[in-house]
Order: sequence, then structure tokens, then C-alpha cells
Amino acid sequence: MLHTIAEHEHEFHPGMSVADAMDVALALLRPEGFDIATYDYSPVPLSHDGEFITPAVLSLCNAPEDMEALWCRGGYYQIDPVMEASLAVSRPFVWAHGGRQSPVMRKVLAEKHSPVVAYLHDTRMTCGITVPIRAEGGALATFSAIRTDPGRDTERDAEHLLAAMGHLGRVFHDAVYPGFDAATRTSAHIRLTPRERQCLRLCAAGLTTKQVAHELARSVPTVTLHLNSATRKLGARNRFQAIARAAHYRLLEPDA
Repeated sequence: MLHTIAEHEHEFHPGMSVADAMDVALALLRPEGFDIATYDYSPVPLSHDGEFITPAVLSLCNAPEDMEALWCRGGYYQIDPVMEASLAVSRPFVWAHGGRQSPVMRKVLAEKHSPVVAYLHDTRMTCGITVPIRAEGGALATFSAIRTDPGRDTERDAEHLLAAMGHLGRVFHDAVYPGFDAATRTSAHIRLTPRERQCLRLCAAGLTTKQVAHELARSVPTVTLHLNSATRKLGARNRFQAIARAAHYRLLEPDA
């Protein structure tokens, strides 16, 4: 049924909820032996020091009850090898913790991923297909279909579904993304006030502190206070580094 995704595209519509899209997706995935589906969206996937940022959207359908807590609050998202692989390639890939591993996964798997791999073994979620989706402004989304208790030839069978899964993942994302509000599309890893962002944005445009104060009709000490506060929140050593880090988190954009 997954190979007929083109015939079911009309069931996905722009702005639909992630939950509704999951229902449609799972109806297509179950005949192929997949019983779990996941989707995540990160407006900025990595922090300035290269660590994965917990996503703004994480939907786990039919997954174990403790999985969301482990990935969002237990630090597992930061050590998930599938996420590392999703940054390394732009095409769908198979992963299998218990059988023949795909080339991209063999390249990224390391000792630090052991807790995640052990959890997937314990919960029998040892084979899946993940679709990396490069989204607007450098954002990253992934859509995954997972098989529990896979058979011996599951990995080989899954490889024949890569193209169809890639299509489904893109259709899924294109349906749910228009429904995300501005807060979801903005990284919450660093929280700056609107005035702090405005001051940094003007500095990034080349204005001096005095010119920023004139532009905003505020005093120089007030602007300096906002800039110093933003610099501190960003963990920057100086204003130049603060601007660079704010740009990394897309906080200099007018609608951030």
C-alpha cells in the first residue's frame, strides 16, 4: 500500500494536525509491517557548540510510553544515532540494531549511542526507515517508520521501500508544516526578548550603540543594557560573538 502513496496524497492537506497526519500515514505503513511512526521538527537542529537541540515538535505514534520522556528530558535525543545520520545524508535510509546495518549508520554509530541502542533492543524496535527533511531556513525534520520484532530479511525488504518512504515523509511534512505557529518555527534554545533581538539586529546591520539608541528612541545606557543581557544569555564573550550566535539561532530574522 505504501507504493501507492500518490493515490493517497489527497488525504494529506496543508495545515492538518500532526496527529491527524499520523493516522493517515500509519494506515499506509501498517500493511508493510510498520507499527510505529515518529516525526520531529527542529527549527535549529544544533546548538552553537554542535549538540542536538530537543525538537520543537516530537510526535511518537504507538511508541512505548516512556520514550517521549527519555528523548525530550532524558537526553536520548542528543545521543540518537539516527539524528546524526539524518544530518549526514539527505535521502531516506534504513537502520537496524540487530541485523545488517546500513552504510550511513555504520559511519555514525559510536559508544556514546549505546543507551539509545540498548533501549531500542529492549523495546524490540530494532529496524526502521528514516526520512531526513531539510526544511525552511536550515530547519531539520525527520519522519520514521519502525518495525517491532523484525524478521531476518526485514532490513533487505525495507530497502525496497526507501523511495516510497521518502515520498511519504515529504508529503507528511508539507501537510503539517503550514500549521506550525511562529513560536514553533523559532528556536527556543535561547530566549531573547523582542527588544534584545531588535538591538542585536540593528548592531548586525552595522549601527553603533548610539545609532541604535537613536533608531529606537531609547537612551544609550538602555540599549547597552539590552545588548549586554543578550550577550550573557547567548553565552558570548563579546558583542560580535553574540551577533554570530544570534544569527545561528535565527534570532536576527524580523519574524523571529
